[in-house]
Amino acid sequence: MSAAGRRWGRRQRALLWAVLLAAWEAAWGQLRYSVPEEMPKGSFVGDVAKDLGLQLPEIRDRGVRIVERGRTQYFTLHGKTGHLVTAERIDREQLCRLVEKCVLRCELIVEGEMKFYEIEVEITDINDNEPSFKEIELEQSMSETTAPGSRFPLPDALDPDSGRNSLQSYELSGDEHFSLAVQAGPGGDQRPELVLAKALDREEAAFHELVLRAMDGGDPARTGTARIRVTVLDANDNAPVFSQAEYTVRVPEDVPVGSVLVTVTATDADEGANGQVKYSLHRITEGASELFHLQSTTGEIILKENLDFEEISSFEMEVQARDGGALFDGAKVTISVTDVNDNAPELTVSSSLTEISEDAPSGTVVALLHVNDRDSGANGEVRCSLAEGVPFRLQRSQSNYYSVVTARELDREQVSEYNVTVRAADGGSPSLQSSAVLALRVLDVNDNAPVFLEERYSARLAENNAAGALVLTVRATDADWGQNARVRYRLAEGRVRGAPLSSYVSVQAETGALYALRSLDYEQLRELQLCVRAEDGGAPALSSNVSVRLQIVDENDNAPQVLYPPAAAAAAWSGVELAPRRSEAGALVAKVVAVDADAGQNAWLSYELAKATEPGLFRVGPHSGEVRTARSPLARDAARHSLVVLVRDHGRPALSATATLSVVLAESVAELLAELGSAAHEAAAPGEPAASLTRWLVLAVAAVSCLFVAFLLLLLALRLRRCHRQQLLPPDSGASRGVPVSHFVGIDGVRAFLQSYAHDVSLTADSRKSPLRFSAASCCDTLPARPPPDEPAPLLGDEDPAGALPSDPAPPSLSKCRVTTQASQGFHAQSRAQWEKVCSVAQAITQRNLLGNQLEAVKWLRNRLESHLQRVPDSGSMSRCSDMGERNSSDEAILMSQKRKTAEPRPKPGALERGRAAAAVSRRRLRVSLLAAAERRWSRRRRSVLPPQAARSPGAGRSGSGTDSSGGGGERRPERCGWL
Repeated sequence: MSAAGRRWGRRQRALLWAVLLAAWEAAWGQLRYSVPEEMPKGSFVGDVAKDLGLQLPEIRDRGVRIVERGRTQYFTLHGKTGHLVTAERIDREQLCRLVEKCVLRCELIVEGEMKFYEIEVEITDINDNEPSFKEIELEQSMSETTAPGSRFPLPDALDPDSGRNSLQSYELSGDEHFSLAVQAGPGGDQRPELVLAKALDREEAAFHELVLRAMDGGDPARTGTARIRVTVLDANDNAPVFSQAEYTVRVPEDVPVGSVLVTVTATDADEGANGQVKYSLHRITEGASELFHLQSTTGEIILKENLDFEEISSFEMEVQARDGGALFDGAKVTISVTDVNDNAPELTVSSSLTEISEDAPSGTVVALLHVNDRDSGANGEVRCSLAEGVPFRLQRSQSNYYSVVTARELDREQVSEYNVTVRAADGGSPSLQSSAVLALRVLDVNDNAPVFLEERYSARLAENNAAGALVLTVRATDADWGQNARVRYRLAEGRVRGAPLSSYVSVQAETGALYALRSLDYEQLRELQLCVRAEDGGAPALSSNVSVRLQIVDENDNAPQVLYPPAAAAAAWSGVELAPRRSEAGALVAKVVAVDADAGQNAWLSYELAKATEPGLFRVGPHSGEVRTARSPLARDAARHSLVVLVRDHGRPALSATATLSVVLAESVAELLAELGSAAHEAAAPGEPAASLTRWLVLAVAAVSCLFVAFLLLLLALRLRRCHRQQLLPPDSGASRGVPVSHFVGIDGVRAFLQSYAHDVSLTADSRKSPLRFSAASCCDTLPARPPPDEPAPLLGDEDPAGALPSDPAPPSLSKCRVTTQASQGFHAQSRAQWEKVCSVAQAITQRNLLGNQLEAVKWLRNRLESHLQRVPDSGSMSRCSDMGERNSSDEAILMSQKRKTAEPRPKPGALERGRAAAAVSRRRLRVSLLAAAERRWSRRRRSVLPPQAARSPGAGRSGSGTDSSGGGGERRPERCGWL
């Protein structure tokens, strides 16, 4: 029981060792299998997939294949099963005829992982060859005097099989005179010998026939036979003798064919035919017999074919020397072949990549190389190297394998393809080399962003462009390849004037062409800043931006716009420029102000007089737009003039606009009011026919409706009352219906006089030399100043009683004076500042006195009207009042007339008379309020005339002084002064 347990334990240990050995071999990448020879093609050798732990899909996907170094591929890998199978019929005796153990080696290459596994397949022998003799008919000669027990060597039988299937024994049959003896050779081989068992007698038998049989150990055993014929000869005293028992020679493998390698020598003491020696080869392999030739007479061994150290490095043979009497002697000959560096290294690419990504890490395996040199020693030592300047290096792997790995990161943009040359050189002298070229293409990785050809782009686009017009083209390049280098363009988000940028411009994604989507206007948008983004097609995509500046170029698409005078007047007297009849040539009348929305040359304006009532009276400054008198007005010149000024820009083509000015030439305020009244009358005249038609319609209705007389009379009274109220208070347009124009001439004249804001004060006789310049807004509504005493003129009428209005004669130097007022709040401060720079104290005092006189006149007129209103507020029989614009030549005459009318007996006033009286009272009250406002204005103007330093100077407050307080009694030099 214990013995059985020990046996079981030994089996377990043996099995464990076998499993550990298989695991160790698999771990080191080496597999071993065995297969009998002469197996048909496709026979199973081993399960490689199972032994290496590879899955079947991995075998197909990773490019697993078998590589052998010989000329013939004996094994292959079955793709569906993962088995190692035979690719050809294998003959062990042909592959390994001189090797006891026949092993074939191959490699399993896994290209996807750049790994390899060594596989050894042992070819086991089968008994497929029988023993054979080189010669099946042998001749042997013996002397009849040969002593029994003598031994004669016989040729060996050859069996290519190995092991038990090889030659095992010999048998001899046929004659009792001979027996067989088998001797063991130095290599363990069997050497048959013929032994003479009984003395020969030539007279009994001259010949003896024998059969030699060789048998192997196969099952069943195979045999080979040879026939031996022994000839009995007469007596021979001496046998040949070799000079050496063993001959040894060393020859290089590149020795030429026909060379004598060695010469054997044997001598025989006999004479005659018995002393003649002949040489022959015995115990020589079939391969050696094809390489060497022995001269039978001279003993020279001659080379018949080229030697190859890598195939057979040593040869052994036996040479026999036989004389004519059948006596012989033997000698051993050993020929050793020395290696010569005649084989270049064999460099084989077992596995390689054709493509590699540029972002592959350093140390990535690119190729597996197998190096082999059939030479030995230093001649078989191989060194591999790479060409300089490539980003790769070599690593030594197992046995004769090298790995080509990356030495650093690759950059496809610098080098897109590599042809790596690997050189292998042995250690011989001279050294032999071989090389292999690896073609490797670098795959692109999206590691480069697009780059624009310019740092920034700018373009100029004329305004009013067509929608879809091409602005410019941006272009970016990408150093990558393929999809990674495909650049697409788009606009960055943005807003322009509250609208999305994409509504103004767009960019073509493929070409980078920038288009304007709408017509651009320089006056609204002068410059457009945008950003274009270029993005490649990689994953993830890389992008870059560039700024684009689009300048809108102005075109002359806007005509000049006239700011003054306005295109439409609000009243009949608005937009009327006033000029004194005594103006000299060059006097400023008005200024045309115009602007152009364009820019540059398109906005340069020039002025010219296109049309005038009197062509030679006025002229226009070509650059300033100032309308001045070209000559002094004459008495025959009309009072009202219409001027058409043409304003033109400098664009191509030039655009223009016109401005119409109405200029009134007047000598006095009365004349001015008359012209304004006529203008108002012309404006109101179209409304009178409508009022008359209304009255006739009312009368027609009253005639037809006689049955309702009482009701119609009441209705007519109410309608007439309403009609009269509308006539007494005219609309804003100035068209008074049913009331004579003369009732309002005075009111309009006073209003125009009091609201005038552009009067020119000239303190010299020559106004053309006045240095003052006025804006267009300050050159309208001009009234002539108060005339000198020799030409009296009333303020509100043509006929004033003597002494009715206090007057103060003006100095001679103030013959032509226009007073300018301004309704702005900052007027006084500005006028004082200008006054201090231009005018002297004496002139300020003179102007102050003149304004004081005018103020007294306004106060006097207001007081007279108030007193009149207090006396007659309830008078129902008051006669019709004259128009507000009627000239009041004498207020005292009006009062006397009213007293006479009140003294006379008057009938009871009717409704119509009472309405008219109430309207007259209302008009007088309105006139009083207007005069009060005028008084306040004239008072402010008078206070603002005198500067602070003039007020502090002596005589500044004296009224009516026409001399300079600081001047002497000499003649005063004329000065010019303007007050704004």
